[in-house]
Amino acid sequence: MKALPFAWRSLLRQPARSLLGVLGVAAVGALLFDMLLLSRGLVVSFRELLGAFGFDVRVSASEALVGPRIARAGAAATAIAALPEVTDVATLRFGLAEAQPPQGQPLEIALLGAEARARRPWSILQGRDLGAPDQAEEREALVNQTLARELRLAPGARLKLRGACAADRAALPALEFHVVGIALFPFETRGQSTAAVTLRDVLRICGADDPDRADLLLVASRENAGPDAAAAAIRKARPDLHAFTNEQIVARFQRLEFSYFRQISAVLATLTSFFGFLLISVLLTVSVNQRLGEIAALRALGFSQRRVVADVLCQSALLVGSGGLLALPLGIALASFLDRLLKEMPEVPARVHFFVFEPRALGLHLLLLALTAVAAALYPMRLVARLPIATTLRNEIVS
Repeated sequence: MKALPFAWRSLLRQPARSLLGVLGVAAVGALLFDMLLLSRGLVVSFRELLGAFGFDVRVSASEALVGPRIARAGAAATAIAALPEVTDVATLRFGLAEAQPPQGQPLEIALLGAEARARRPWSILQGRDLGAPDQAEEREALVNQTLARELRLAPGARLKLRGACAADRAALPALEFHVVGIALFPFETRGQSTAAVTLRDVLRICGADDPDRADLLLVASRENAGPDAAAAAIRKARPDLHAFTNEQIVARFQRLEFSYFRQISAVLATLTSFFGFLLISVLLTVSVNQRLGEIAALRALGFSQRRVVADVLCQSALLVGSGGLLALPLGIALASFLDRLLKEMPEVPARVHFFVFEPRALGLHLLLLALTAVAAALYPMRLVARLPIATTLRNEIVS
């Protein structure tokens, strides 16, 4: 009989112990799989959010991305849009406002002012997008699902907004807007109420003294040029501004903000692999010690040393393989649960995920399980390889 079927029959002779081993490997493997998903989940999710609407370069007035506003933003956007490496530019300004419901207390919301050409940094869920500022007959606004639910808004409704950008907010008049659609904003946090208006209207709401300033410019590079070439062209044309590609922003966050999760996942992955190694190693060692007489008899009947060693290795592979297969659906279910818990943290965008599936994570998971199976079988294989046949059989007969 070949080694693998023989190992399978050996495991079936001890079903309780084999089942315990499989369940233990499944639990350890599920946690290991989740830690591998966590190690790069935020990076992958953040990269997808940055490039969700086709903008692959960010332009700001400082290296911190969020800092001083860009002066003469209109001229800067026009100059950047004229570059041959650039296909589109959107100008953004952020602020705060108070939504005035017909009854009840005002609701503080995040306000986004945008001047965009072809691409918009949001997606429309219901209704339509904002019209061109010079063509709209009245002030228009988009709201997110949270604000629509809080104030029971739908396309066609009216919404009054009062600026909360300055300290003297009471002096600013409330402006009425026509809600034209419900939109999904990529970086809105869970429970955050958001409204988007034109750049001109957000300046009216906030009563800004610096109307030609913006917080950020979103740039879409031409396909034949790429984001690196576009960023280099922007730096050359406007050395007073700072241009970052999405990959540069991701690399910065991975090095700083996301390093904590990467370290935690590495430590937990190492610990879970070690526990899996101990579990399988102990089970195989106990099994071998209980079968020493049987193994010696098989050797006496003609089984080679390599043959009995292969039997132990196959048992380890079957235990780890069965547990590893069971670990995948268990790990996915656990990752979904943990992801919902972590997304309850404040200031976490609702569309960011901590656990993101990648083929490389699956490949690394299988590799670590295979190494665990081999490492756990080393000591039991050494026992059967050095087993003294005559002495073992004599001790079995005497006992």
